[in-house]
Amino acid sequence: MQITRRKLSIAGAAGLLLPTLPVRAQTFPSKPIRIVVPTAAGGTGDLLARQVGQILKDALNQSVVIENRPGANGIIATEIVVRAPADGHTLLAASASNIAINPFIYKMPFDVEKTLAPVIQIANTTQVLIAHPSFPARTVEELITMAKAKPDAVDYVNAGYGSTPHLNMELLASMAGIKLRGIVYKGSTPGRMAVLANEVPIMIDGLAPALPLIKSGQLRAIAVTAPKRVAALPNLPAVAETLPGYVGEIWYGVLAPIGTPPAIVQQINQAIAAGLKQPDNEAKIVGQGGEVVAAPAADFGRFIQTEMIKWRKVVADSGAAVN
Repeated sequence: MQITRRKLSIAGAAGLLLPTLPVRAQTFPSKPIRIVVPTAAGGTGDLLARQVGQILKDALNQSVVIENRPGANGIIATEIVVRAPADGHTLLAASASNIAINPFIYKMPFDVEKTLAPVIQIANTTQVLIAHPSFPARTVEELITMAKAKPDAVDYVNAGYGSTPHLNMELLASMAGIKLRGIVYKGSTPGRMAVLANEVPIMIDGLAPALPLIKSGQLRAIAVTAPKRVAALPNLPAVAETLPGYVGEIWYGVLAPIGTPPAIVQQINQAIAAGLKQPDNEAKIVGQGGEVVAAPAADFGRFIQTEMIKWRKVVADSGAAVN
């Protein structure tokens, strides 16, 4: 007992000296991980974030909290992560819209390239042009014919200025030489509900959340935005079959606050990559019209640079702007 007390006494005395000595880094993760999602529950980004959350929970033996913070086309959620400690415990489940498009649409309160560190690109996914079953046009060609006959008479859901559904529809209209009238909603989920209720006849939406409604007949799919047909709906044509060169794939990835230690970034990357490559997880993404990427963080960073070049041009050509 005396030895134990002496050891404790020495430890207590040493503790007084700790402020003058280097502090050893804690093992990661040391507390629950928070994944901030810029969309409401139920969208493609949310579904993928929850899949990644389960992967991290299993791999790191730590609880993972999914925090949906929609609004301002993802700027609110992104800023939460930008301002968070750079310790790997707060992550952003981002998409092309948040990272590669917003800087060219909005006056951003931060510079994404200087405040966020790429961790991993999760997947590339397709979107889908959907319509209420009563909408007369059943193909992209018929939609173009209708819009040319009645300019500005065809409404579509704009899921937020600068969102990928918005810009993919603007890209379609630009390439087809037609004018469509966007009706703005606060995100894809309320926009999808509007098409279901026939408040607005068409929209471009994520395939994953729209797929059950397509299969049940509540919505009609017209075409996918990927460069070619996808396994989830093999009989559905791609927009590119009518408008050669049209590509509207959307990527999703994970980013962390800049300054997050490279070792932690690598640890998170490797855990997520291994999980995504598991047959069950990969099949789930493929079944939703996606393709697993799971590349190293450096590759994701280079990819983001090319995406920013692409979307800068699309935004400029479409004239998209926040009113």
